[in-house]
Amino acid sequence: MVVWRKSDLEEKGKKKKKGDGEEDAGCKLKFRLSLCCISLRSEVINPRHSVESKSATDCRGDQPVAHVISGSTTRSTVESSFCSSKYEEDLKVSSRLRKFTFHELTCATRNFRPESLLGEGGFGCVYKGWIEENGDAPLKSGTGLTVAVKILNRDGLQGHKEWLTEVSFLGEFLHPNLVKLIGYCIEDDQRLLVYEFMPRGSLDNHLFRRSLPLPWSTRMKIALGAGKGLAFLHEQAERPVIYRDFKTSNILLDVEYNAKLSDFGLAKDAPVGDKTHVSTRVMGTHGYAAPEYVMTGHLTSRSDVYSFGVVLLELMTGQKSMDKDRPKGEHNLVAWARPYLAEPRRFFRLIDPLLEGNFSLKGAQKAAHLAHLCLSRDAKARPLMTKVVEALEPLINLEDMASSSDLLQLMQEESDVVHRSSKTARNAMKKQSSSTRTGQHPVRTSAHGATAASYPLSAKTARCNKYQNVVLPQKVIRKPRADTVIENFAMESS
Repeated sequence: MVVWRKSDLEEKGKKKKKGDGEEDAGCKLKFRLSLCCISLRSEVINPRHSVESKSATDCRGDQPVAHVISGSTTRSTVESSFCSSKYEEDLKVSSRLRKFTFHELTCATRNFRPESLLGEGGFGCVYKGWIEENGDAPLKSGTGLTVAVKILNRDGLQGHKEWLTEVSFLGEFLHPNLVKLIGYCIEDDQRLLVYEFMPRGSLDNHLFRRSLPLPWSTRMKIALGAGKGLAFLHEQAERPVIYRDFKTSNILLDVEYNAKLSDFGLAKDAPVGDKTHVSTRVMGTHGYAAPEYVMTGHLTSRSDVYSFGVVLLELMTGQKSMDKDRPKGEHNLVAWARPYLAEPRRFFRLIDPLLEGNFSLKGAQKAAHLAHLCLSRDAKARPLMTKVVEALEPLINLEDMASSSDLLQLMQEESDVVHRSSKTARNAMKKQSSSTRTGQHPVRTSAHGATAASYPLSAKTARCNKYQNVVLPQKVIRKPRADTVIENFAMESS
């Protein structure tokens, strides 16, 4: 592009007529200046253009490079590589993490075929794969190191920010109760993470989707391992962390049912110094989030303690934190269980019936008390996770099984009585409501079962007949109630 000098324009203007020359020179000057402004403006609006040109020059040596990239394919390739390099600058990667290419992970998972699918969550799908133990190359199925490859779903609930958070935290921490991050892949718009493989899957699958119940000792072992993971994040890590998404589906199990925390996409740095909380957008899973966090958005480590109390309650009951299929009033597990947690003599009503009495009486009582503390409405009243771990450690090896005492039979009898009474009450309410709708009066029967008149009794008649046809009950030998057995047991254990 040729730019005219102002002096040249003035000389040309003198050669022409005075009127026309000045007008022509002015027009040309405005035109040329506007072109220069457009050129400069394009460089300011698109600074990436100069970066792309510079990177292209570095790659090709002394070869001439066009300043304008022609073709949509070339432009998208250069832009994607620029974005990848830009994101990698933001990525704080530990030196122990391996960097994989997308092709390597595609081969390791057999092209992400459905047979390799392990699960799916808010981040994306998780596939099973095999790689070299000390290298990056993919191997045949069943050989080498078995890994779990999680690929980001671009249309999912989490994105690049959560991906960066997980790499940042898991790349830094090493703990027996945190899942190990082996490596990552960032290539164009692909985001993948490579973890150690956990053979037993998630606690959610074992607790709610398997026909065989987890033994009581295994449940307490899992609670202890998960508690140790949280205690490390809160009080032992150099960089304290609030997990923010503690739930059964994020607790993975190895062959020996050792619990490890996974999915750190929502984790946040804990407040330091004079700060008491972190103000953030409310995120997590309904039923596990602490009430004060949901109402105010103020996040603390005690929010994780509440979530731990919910999971401990799920381990005790074998029921989900939120379940719309349960009877009315029992959809929310915490709301339903609070009255039983507060009464030490009624905790046995919370125990998973599938255990059939194969649980420790003393262990269950202490676990119920611990859950009650963790689920306190006052966040400051909740214990630290180190104290929770100390309380859980003695509960694993207790052998005072409820099945060896009279408690199991009493529990079953009381459960049957409650079931029959509630069923009778429901039938009576249905019968009364149906008779009210039809306009009929309820039919009363005599003590011998004969049907009486189908008209309502007057108040006087009712008072007169109050003590008629009364059958005196025989002497009944009463059995001790289950709460009495629990009370006696508590006194003996103390």
